[in-house]
Amino acid sequence: MAACMERKINSDEQEWILEPLCFPEQPATDIGTNASSHHDMEVVTCVLCSHFAPLSEKDRLLKHLVLEHKLVIADVKLIADFPKYMEYWKNRISEKPITDFCSVIKTNSQGPVEKQEHYFLLCDVLPEDRVLREHLQQKRLEEILEQQQRERDDDSFQRICMFCNDEFTGNRSSLLNHMAREHSFSVGLPDNIVYCVEFLDHLQSKLDNLQCLYCEKTFRDKMTLKDHMRKKQHRRINGNNSEYDCFYIINYLELGKTWEEVQSEDDREMEDEDDDWSDWQAHPVCAVCLFCEQQSESMEKIYTHMEESHGFDLHKLKTELNLRFYQQVKLVNYIRREIHQCRCYGCQEKFGSKPEVIRHVMEAGHVMQLPETSTWDQPQYYFPTYENDALLCALSDSDSESEHTGPWGDVPVIAEDISNLKVLKQTSVLSHLLKNTDSSS
Repeated sequence: MAACMERKINSDEQEWILEPLCFPEQPATDIGTNASSHHDMEVVTCVLCSHFAPLSEKDRLLKHLVLEHKLVIADVKLIADFPKYMEYWKNRISEKPITDFCSVIKTNSQGPVEKQEHYFLLCDVLPEDRVLREHLQQKRLEEILEQQQRERDDDSFQRICMFCNDEFTGNRSSLLNHMAREHSFSVGLPDNIVYCVEFLDHLQSKLDNLQCLYCEKTFRDKMTLKDHMRKKQHRRINGNNSEYDCFYIINYLELGKTWEEVQSEDDREMEDEDDDWSDWQAHPVCAVCLFCEQQSESMEKIYTHMEESHGFDLHKLKTELNLRFYQQVKLVNYIRREIHQCRCYGCQEKFGSKPEVIRHVMEAGHVMQLPETSTWDQPQYYFPTYENDALLCALSDSDSESEHTGPWGDVPVIAEDISNLKVLKQTSVLSHLLKNTDSSS
């Protein structure tokens, strides 16, 4: 999926992160969002009370659900019709207890009872929820196909080419084919596009703002922009920019899948078993330092950087505390979350910004100072603070390592050479002892 958005809520001196964060990359838009903006004014009502909010302020309603009702809805961005989804569950929850539909999660399970809270998770693990999401997805696909058919049959289209002054009337395909043929600007086959007018308006607004359609750099005048797009061959849109996804039919075909995922599945079906993969190159994954923006494709370099630049030795903590794999995961997620929330993970002191808390951690010597294990060894830290945190992939399992070292720790165990077993038996001390026993008897 293309995007992951932070939602942080402050209430009663507590901070909540409703979804995993994501290290900086290409900003994304929700492909489920209709290109037409009139849906944003639709009102969505809470499933447990009379509170409501416009669809455009969906995040405010989700915040209300968490703070007031301890209810979390999973993968909201994959719900095709959020108002209908909420309406359905409002009716169902009015008929039966919420626990019949939601998983119950207890936070701070090992802490004091008064600090424990129960949260309700509504997700597609429940077959009824899964069926509902698929039904809404199917209905949306039908609406999109109907919209596309209307655009195909529409002969009232009228627009001036964004690259020249030619005017086109009749069917939209005449303009799209003209831009591809005369200006080498192709957005794909006309039959693959939906909400064509909004799509062209979006592209025109970028050009009006002197912005390249591919690299999205801004230039000082139209002539400079025109020369740039011609010389750099940027008369095309960037397929990796998910803000265009809502204008292509392929992005509505399967629940939760982008055009890249659907296309890759189609490609795999066409591949022969004897394909040559010798030229295939894996995309490197960069790990990010716990305390700064330093990144590296090598995990050892990140470990070395954290130890030399910040005095943080994860290997040492793992050995001293005998941390198992999932405890390491919890610890890394705990430190990430505390620093993101501008709080020292060692003493819990709160600061106004990340640089301030990092400076405090260094100056106060709290880099290797961890709180009680019960503070960070909690179920909520199973979930990554940053969804694309490659550092979690580099953690090793202490249990698996101990299996290789055996009960004697680092003492090597050398296998016995049995290549000449006959000679070994003849010269064995045990053979002499057995002979002496037989003779004495």
